[in-house]
Amino acid sequence: MGADQNIEWQWAAASALEWWRDAGVDTLIDEVPRDWTAVPPPPPEPPRRRSGAQAVAEILVVPLPDTLAAFVAWRCGPDAPEAGWAGTPIAATGDPAADIMILVDLPDREDCDSGVLLSGAAGRLFDRMLAAIGRNRDSVYLAPMCSMRPLSGRIAPEIEARLVEVARHHVALVAPKRLLLLGNAPSRAVTGTDVARARGSLQTINLECGKTSVSVDVVASFHPRLLLERPAEKARAWKDLQMLIAGLHA
Repeated sequence: MGADQNIEWQWAAASALEWWRDAGVDTLIDEVPRDWTAVPPPPPEPPRRRSGAQAVAEILVVPLPDTLAAFVAWRCGPDAPEAGWAGTPIAATGDPAADIMILVDLPDREDCDSGVLLSGAAGRLFDRMLAAIGRNRDSVYLAPMCSMRPLSGRIAPEIEARLVEVARHHVALVAPKRLLLLGNAPSRAVTGTDVARARGSLQTINLECGKTSVSVDVVASFHPRLLLERPAEKARAWKDLQMLIAGLHA
């Protein structure tokens, strides 16, 4: 017979247990006998997640509030289209009884920090535009289509239809004499076309509010942020503002 082999049995046993543990074996025995030949049960189905389009489609069936006070409370509440987004919603400001309502697309980055719509450089230009026609923020009603700024900085197609419906309902509840649309998204929402085609004329738009139809005179123009990028457009924007106030008394 060969020479005796000196084996450290405790070390060998620990090494074997460690190998089985690394292989995924974490239970040495069961409380009851196990049939290792049985077919394992199917894994549970993961919970179904609604897509953004499905979520919006479900919201579309919910009727909108039929009074302005109820609508304003709903607009920044848990049932609003943007309620699940990160951030704080920015509500409409100014006088809802004013003869001029102004609709913009969404808050700018500076607005998210200040909590005030049009508060940065575009806002300062906006204030000068109002002053040029003898108005200020207290003598108009300023509202955003989207009360929060999306991460992309633009309104996504899957929620745009709902925001258009909400914006048109908002305007119908306010029923201003004149509506100023600043930017392409508000222009498309109300007139159906971009600013480039919609501006230059005073249009009368009919809006439905429940069983009531409201007629509003509409002027489409450039958003102040675009005027900062293209100062040459300020002359045309000034013509739009003159058209807005023609025939109105502050």
